[in-house]
Amino acid sequence: MFSSHRPNPQARHPGGFTAIELMVTLAVTAILASLAAPSFKALFERWRVSSTVEQLKSSLFYARSEAIRRGGRVTIQKLPNNTNGCTTASTNTAWDCGWIVCHDINDNGKCTSGEPVLQRVDAPAGVQVSRTGGSTSIKLNRWGLVDGAWLGFNIVPAEQSVSNPAAKGLCMSTGGRIRVIPSEEIPCTN
Repeated sequence: MFSSHRPNPQARHPGGFTAIELMVTLAVTAILASLAAPSFKALFERWRVSSTVEQLKSSLFYARSEAIRRGGRVTIQKLPNNTNGCTTASTNTAWDCGWIVCHDINDNGKCTSGEPVLQRVDAPAGVQVSRTGGSTSIKLNRWGLVDGAWLGFNIVPAEQSVSNPAAKGLCMSTGGRIRVIPSEEIPCTN
């Protein structure tokens, strides 16, 4: 006689992971993440610097076009220290907190209360923005050119020097040409 022995479907082994398999997987993932973290730091620094450079370039182009449209009377001014919790812009040349573009109605080269703010940019945290050869504001004339000496900015990851590979310089000639230079060429010379 033949026995009809069929496997019982409820008697199958349950699927899933054991606790040991899960712990080994988590340990391997943690080791791989800790090895990759330093390379991500450099990537984030480059991204923050590039983003800030693009925001500053955009503001300069915008301010130039507004100065031409308004016959001058446009100023770019750094935001003061302690704006939105930013405490790294304590000197006249530190633009770390960001900047505004205003319609400088009284044409004094400063954005004062009552003058319309045309644009405001809060610089991202983790980036140092310093102006070389200048002060807290940039006045533009009716041709959209800087009223005074040429502009230079150093954009550097926080607590780093201009020799950091992620650092960039932003230069604007008296003729209005804007160019971005790598860390090896910082500071702007013209």
